[in-house]
Amino acid sequence: MCCPTPTARPRSKGAIIVGVSDERDVSWYSVRCVFAVGRRSDAVGETYEERITLWRASSAEEAIARAEAEALEYATALEGCTFLGLAQSYQLAHDVGDSAEVFSLMRDSELKPQEYLDAFFDVGTERQTATT
Repeated sequence: MCCPTPTARPRSKGAIIVGVSDERDVSWYSVRCVFAVGRRSDAVGETYEERITLWRASSAEEAIARAEAEALEYATALEGCTFLGLAQSYQLAHDVGDSAEVFSLMRDSELKPQEYLDAFFDVGTERQTATT
């Protein structure tokens, strides 16, 4: 499995919590959810958080449903935080451990490498600390 395709379900109306099935039928999935953080009505800009969580589930759809439910709880617990409804799932090929790939997303772009990094990842305002 070289390059698995992530599963995405954008803009859901609500989340359904689905229980984990028989242990033989489950895999590890990572799910990336996107949030707007600290939004004020007079804000010019916006802070966004991309948060990846791990789930033991019987399908990508189940992992997404469970992650969406958790994302709504997470957003509710933080003042000014909103779950934007985007959830992307990735099925891990191996058990979680050292060097395990937990998420991969491929995107075609006309941008040159440095322009791509500047546009999407290295804009200078990133914060990479755990929230408590």
